[in-house]
Amino acid sequence: MRAAILAVVVALAAVVVVVVMFSSNNEVKTPGCTVALPKGPNDASAPQYTLQPEPMNNAAIIAAVGIKQGLPSHAVTVALATALQESKLRNLSGGDRDSIGLFQQRPSQGWGTPDQLQDPVYSATEFYKKLVKLDNWQTIPVTEAAQAVQRSGAPEAYAQWEDEATALTGALTGQYPAALTCRNLTLNPPANLVTVANAELGTARLSGAHPAAEGWRIASWLVARAAKLGVDRVSFAGQTWTAESGAWAADEQAGQNLSLHQAPVAPPSSG
Repeated sequence: MRAAILAVVVALAAVVVVVVMFSSNNEVKTPGCTVALPKGPNDASAPQYTLQPEPMNNAAIIAAVGIKQGLPSHAVTVALATALQESKLRNLSGGDRDSIGLFQQRPSQGWGTPDQLQDPVYSATEFYKKLVKLDNWQTIPVTEAAQAVQRSGAPEAYAQWEDEATALTGALTGQYPAALTCRNLTLNPPANLVTVANAELGTARLSGAHPAAEGWRIASWLVARAAKLGVDRVSFAGQTWTAESGAWAADEQAGQNLSLHQAPVAPPSSG
């Protein structure tokens, strides 16, 4: 009995530690990324979907790869609904039998090697390759398209994610300006943006003048990937998002062009 009580005390202490780690001035600061769509004429409130930074990071990669291949929004929505169902947008190292990665693709079914399937760019590319080979893939419902690619034992399961996948697609393809925000992030050291952007977006031109949809698409990609890439500020079309604020806000000094800033690497401690 004493051992059981001690175990409970230790578990409760662990919970308290987690809360304190994300608390400041008695306010719990949980990392998260939210897509908030404009409120429609029949909406009581604006639809919102919140993911942790890692899943949103992966959603941004999936969307970017689809756009890089010149595919329409429907393809991105199908891919995101699939990954939401298969892995909750987490890059899993295992799963049912030999399933791996965001889409739980199986090496034994010819999707690729285990190492390849743990690469989100590779796995998303392979998903889209299979998708566009389907007859009428551009017009069939999301869940039917996803099932035709995945051949899941639960063929209707993808339908439950369609609304969320559609919202994520709208933000990540630039349809909805400033619709994606990320807050309370822990930033990695700055990444090589040229290499990453070329692999995912097909371009490394991340600053300067852009058409509205393209600019917001890149800006949303940068915000969604900010924690991994070490990005602490993104500006476009007179608005700026910062990692400190976690929100987009009007910024007279931002200008209309796209710009970004990566957080500097902290100097090593002398102690």
